[in-house]
Amino acid sequence: MHPSAHVDTFARDNLPPQDQWPVLMLDHPDVDYPARFNCATELLDRTIAAGHGERIAIWSDDGGTPRGTTYRELLAMANRWAHVLVDEFGLQSGNRILLRGPNTLQMAVALLASLKTGLVVVPTMPLLRAKELKQIIDKAQISVALTDARLIDELEKCRTHDSEFFCPQLNQIGLFHHDAADSMDVLAASKPAQFDACDTASDDVCLIAFTSGTTGAPKGCMHFHRDVLAMCDLFPRHILKPCADDVFCGTPPLAFTFGLGGLLCFPLRIGASAVLIEKLTPETLLQTVERFHATVMFTAPTFYRQMAALVPNFDIKSLAKTVSAGEALPDSTRELWRQATGIEMIDGIGGTEMIHIFISSAAADVRHHAIGKAIPGYVIAVVDDDMQPVPAGTIGKLAVRGPTGCRYLADERQKRFVRDGWNLPGDAVYVDEDGYVFYQARADDMIVSAGYNISGPEVESVLMQHEAVAECGVIGVSDEERGQIVKAFVVVKPGVVADDALVAQLQAFVKENIAPYKYPRVIRFLDALPRTETGKLKRFALRGM
Repeated sequence: MHPSAHVDTFARDNLPPQDQWPVLMLDHPDVDYPARFNCATELLDRTIAAGHGERIAIWSDDGGTPRGTTYRELLAMANRWAHVLVDEFGLQSGNRILLRGPNTLQMAVALLASLKTGLVVVPTMPLLRAKELKQIIDKAQISVALTDARLIDELEKCRTHDSEFFCPQLNQIGLFHHDAADSMDVLAASKPAQFDACDTASDDVCLIAFTSGTTGAPKGCMHFHRDVLAMCDLFPRHILKPCADDVFCGTPPLAFTFGLGGLLCFPLRIGASAVLIEKLTPETLLQTVERFHATVMFTAPTFYRQMAALVPNFDIKSLAKTVSAGEALPDSTRELWRQATGIEMIDGIGGTEMIHIFISSAAADVRHHAIGKAIPGYVIAVVDDDMQPVPAGTIGKLAVRGPTGCRYLADERQKRFVRDGWNLPGDAVYVDEDGYVFYQARADDMIVSAGYNISGPEVESVLMQHEAVAECGVIGVSDEERGQIVKAFVVVKPGVVADDALVAQLQAFVKENIAPYKYPRVIRFLDALPRTETGKLKRFALRGM
C-alpha cells in the first residue's frame, strides 16, 4: 500500500489482514490511477478544468422552482465547508465523520467537503433510528457528525448521557439546512472559496458504507479513493455511456453506494447534472423527469412497476436510460416499463461490498431473463460450496473479482464474504455459455424489499421487546410490487388477544424502534413456532407456510 496521508490511522489499522482481501484486478486500463489523488478533487476540480465550470452540477427544487448550482459554485461551497471542518471542528485527515441527511445539495456538499479534507465519510440514511446510529458510531469510533437539522432528534439521543443509546465518543454535531449562527451554512459563508485538498493516497480509505447482515449487526464496507473513481469509470463507461448533457435523477439515498454513484459521482465525473429531490413517489419521480428534462433514471423495480401505469400523465420524452438495481427485476416489470415508455431497462447486480454494479448489460445487449454479463474490469465465476466451478447452466454461488472488493471494518465476517480471493455476494445464480448471468435468489436470509436490505433477525429482536410477544420468526415472502415483503410469525403471551388491533400495534412498535421500512407488512399468529430438536427456528418451515 502507498504511504497514507491520514494523521488518524484508525481506518487503515482496522482493514482486514491482506491475506483475507479479495484479489484486486488493477491492471485494467480504465482503472490505471496514480498513486496519490483525492477523489473529490477528481470529481470537482478536474471536471472544472476540463471546461465544465459554468455547467449545472446539481439541480434542486427550491419551493417548486428548479434551482441550478454550477460546478464552480459547488466547488466553492465544498471548499468553504472543508474550511469549517478543519478550522471550527478541528478535524484531521483519517477522522471518521457521520453524515445524516436526505438527497439535497447540502448533503452532496457535506460529502464532497469531507472527502476533500481527507476524512473518512460514514453516510447514513435519514430513516435510521438511534439504536442503529449507535451501532455505527460505536463500530467506526465516530466523534463528529453532520446532520440535516430536521433529522437531529434521533442523533441527539446518541449524545444524551442518560439515554440507552449514548455514545461517549460523539462529542460534536454540526447542523446544516439551518440558519443558526453555528450552523454549517452560516459558518461556511465567511470562509475562503479555495481549499487545498488533502494529498491522499489512492488506497487511503475515504468511505465506510454500512450494510446490515443476516445477524443484524452492521458491517462497515471500507472503500478507497480509487474505488470511488473505479465505480465511475467502469459501469457508466461501458454500460450506461452517459455524456455531459445528461441529467440524472432517481430515488436511492446518497447514503447508499447505489445512490452515491448514480446521483452524484457518475454525473460529476463527466460534467453532467444531477437532480437531488428529498422525497419521491412514483408520481413525483415522473414529474421530476418532466420538470428537469431528466435523461437517466436510477431506482428499484418497485418504482418502475408503479410508474408504468402513470407514464401517460407526464411528458417524459427526455428520458432515455433507466437503471434498475437493489433487488431482482421481474420480467413482468421489465415488460410493463418497456410497453409504457419504449425504454429497455438496464438491470444490474451490485453491492455495498463491491461499491456499485459489476454485472449488467446495455439495453441493446439484454437477454431475456438474464441480468447481464460481468462488466469490463470484473470477472465472475459460479462455484459450489467447495469453491469449485460448476458447469454452465448449473445453479451455484456467484463469485466475483475486480478492481473493487470487500474489506470489512474489523469484522470476522470478512472470511465468509471473501474466499480464495473471490468475493461471494451471497447470490445464487447460473451462467449460460455466453456469460450471461441468471439470478435465482439470495443465498442467505436477507430480505430485499423495494431495494432495501432488511435483516429478519433484527426485526425479530425488536418484536420480542413488545410486551405481547412470546416468540417470533421473520422471513421474506415474494411480493409482485416490492420483490419481497417482511412477514412475521408471532406467538403471543397467554391472555393476549391476537387480532387486527394487535397487528397494527406491533407494526407501529417496529416503526418506532428501527427504520420504518423494516416493519412486517404481514403478521400471522401461530400457537408455536416450528423448531428443531435443539431449539433452532426452522425458517424453511415458515417459508413453507
